[in-house]
This record gives sequence, structure tokens and C-alpha cells, in this order.
Amino acid sequence: MPWIPRGLRNGIVTTSYPRRLDGYDTGFRGSIEVRDVGITAAVSAAADNCPTRAISFVNGEVQLDRGRCILCGRCADIAPEAFILSTNFATSTLQRRDLRIPVLDESDHHLTLVRDSLARRVKTLRRSVHVRHVDAGSDGADEWEIAALTNPVYDVQRLGIFFTASPRHADVLLVTGVVTSGMALPLRDTFDAMPDPKVVIAAGVEAISGGLLGEGYASSGGVEGTLPVDVFVPGSPATPFGLLQGILVAVNLLPPIRDGDAEQLITVRGRTRRGAR
Repeated sequence: MPWIPRGLRNGIVTTSYPRRLDGYDTGFRGSIEVRDVGITAAVSAAADNCPTRAISFVNGEVQLDRGRCILCGRCADIAPEAFILSTNFATSTLQRRDLRIPVLDESDHHLTLVRDSLARRVKTLRRSVHVRHVDAGSDGADEWEIAALTNPVYDVQRLGIFFTASPRHADVLLVTGVVTSGMALPLRDTFDAMPDPKVVIAAGVEAISGGLLGEGYASSGGVEGTLPVDVFVPGSPATPFGLLQGILVAVNLLPPIRDGDAEQLITVRGRTRRGAR
């Protein structure tokens, strides 16, 4: 039985997240960070070369929509002084507009109201959370990352998170893909079959905005056109840590955090800790 000496040699490989970060995330292309350098020629060129038009200019400032960004890295290659590829995976939000960075301060009050409302709705889902995943027209990349959540490194079961095949047993609906015209009705039927309270997570830019395909005759351009979305997890695909963070945010076990926060407040099963990012 070769697995016995291999297990003794490798030791515990399961991540300690969300209790603390342990370095597993350092190899991920997690997000794009934006520096305020003004609208230069290079920044304009980066916007022109963005395949999903995720870069725009608002009131003379550069804005990046993470809900459209497929993390191709073109902007970081063209204008590295303004766009930086980051390993930061904690980018889930409760509002679609908060995926546009820099985040406007005026949305803080509304975010608090949304967060409090979601917390009240899911307060009974603390100990055992069942997730129903629906591929509504994905390219398959998101499914690989979701499958990784059950491997020994991430092991979501240790947090009381389980995947279920039946929507009638599900608390969380995890949707990937652009929501094709043929999947809109089955997706709605799945949502209607779930008991209350229930939470919808749009995972990946395809589920948030339609990604490269966008909105068209065969695509709804994301989940919001079919279902109300509670949590948005950007990425192309969203990383396993990003997905895990989004699920924990959805069931109020981990508060969503904003760019620039030095620390994130980690709450797991009623215990509160501070974790460095």
C-alpha cells in the first residue's frame, strides 16, 4: 500500500484557509489591481486592446470592471505602471457595481444594508451548507476549479460545505457559464425547487457578464438576467480560493472585504480571528 508511506512523507497538505493564509495562493493569477496614474497613452492602448472592454474611463479616471476581466494580462503587459497582475483572490462582492474598481465610497452604506439583509436571510445556514452547482453554458474551466474544492488541498467538507445533486437539498446555487438560451429555463426551475432560504452565486466572468461571448441571441450575458444574484465571484476562471471565499461570504461566515484592507476579519462557526492578506 504505497499511499501509507506517501501520506507520512507528505504530511498534511490541506490548506488552513480561512483560519489563516498558508501560501497556497501565491501561484494564482487572482485579479488585476489598478494604480491611479491618469489616462496615459499606454493606458488608452490597454483599454483598446482589452478583449471584453473591461477598462473604461469615468470622470477622467481609469476604471476596471472585474466582472468583465478575463485576466488575459494584456493590460499589464501594455501599461504595467497602471495595471498589475495580483494573487489577491478575495474579490467576491455582494453588488455587481462593486466589481468595478476603484470602488466608489458612496456605495458603502448600500453595501452595509445588502450585507445585513443577506446575513439575516442565511443565519440558519451556519453548520451544514449544501451547494448545487449548475453549468449554464461554461467553457469548462470553472468546472475544473469547482472540482478542485473537494480535493485534499481545499477539502471544503472540513468547513461543513457539501455538494449535492438535488436542488431540493441545496442551500446555495453555484452557477457557472453565460446562461445559454437553452439553460435559462432549467436554471430557473432549479432555483424554484430549492427551499428557502437560498443563495445564488455567479462564479466567473461568464456567469457575471457573459465573458468573451457577452449578451446575444444564444446567451443571456450572465446569471442576473435570469435569477437574482447574491454574490459575484470574478475570475476567468475563478480560483478555488476565490470560490471558497465566495461561498463563505454567501453564508455569512466571512465578510466581503474591499481592496486596500490590510486585514480581513475571519469568522468561522462563531469564532472570530484576524488573518493577514
